[in-house]
Amino acid sequence: MSPKVERPLPPYLQILQSIRSQIADGAFAEGAPIPSERHIASEWGVSRATATKVLAALRSEGLVESIQGVGTVVSAQRPVGNSAQDRFMTMRRTGRIYGSGEHAKITAAELVSASNDVAEALGVDHGAQVIKRERVTFQGDAPVSASHSYFDGALAEVAPKLLETERLTEGTPGYIQSTTGRIASTGRDQVTARAASAADAESLGVEEGSPVRVSRNWLYDTEGGVIEYGESVSQAGRWASYDYDVTQ
Repeated sequence: MSPKVERPLPPYLQILQSIRSQIADGAFAEGAPIPSERHIASEWGVSRATATKVLAALRSEGLVESIQGVGTVVSAQRPVGNSAQDRFMTMRRTGRIYGSGEHAKITAAELVSASNDVAEALGVDHGAQVIKRERVTFQGDAPVSASHSYFDGALAEVAPKLLETERLTEGTPGYIQSTTGRIASTGRDQVTARAASAADAESLGVEEGSPVRVSRNWLYDTEGGVIEYGESVSQAGRWASYDYDVTQ
């Protein structure tokens, strides 16, 4: 069945997101050709001008490149990010929490006392027991990000796998939904940059003091309660893309 343009997103943005997702998920491998302007226009029922705009946006993002005599192909290197939004959107699209070529290793899962920052972020008392999961994400064999996720300690009884270092294939939001019925509804990310600490350098294989991207994220349920609070650090030079509607 041919894809159909839907509202309210502009047609070019719908097509852009579709191709971008297929690249991220590995449907279009590195070096593989992507649909031509003519093919995009015919398949989606849009003008050639719209198709041209899509390919220009993909080139601008560094996802594809034009090769004389070959056409437009997926770039050999795609410096993509690993933000919380990246992971959650991949999970919604594919049922997997990580994209093609990515995998994660859970290095620790334990109950700890909440620091002031973590307690405030989760809405629990300072010093209360919280679940802490430490994760390193790899692209191939290279570590690209390290993160800590925190959950209310009360989940230890109803969602005991949060205290195991086995990776949850459905992702923590999916597992928590299946055990508690709490549905992830909205998220919030904060991003900044700083010099890599000694711990960052060890996790990511970079020089201490080199630039890294740092983020904090909150995942909320339909009642506004915090399901998960996370802190992560990733190598510099890895883009994270965000699409949003400015008409609302």
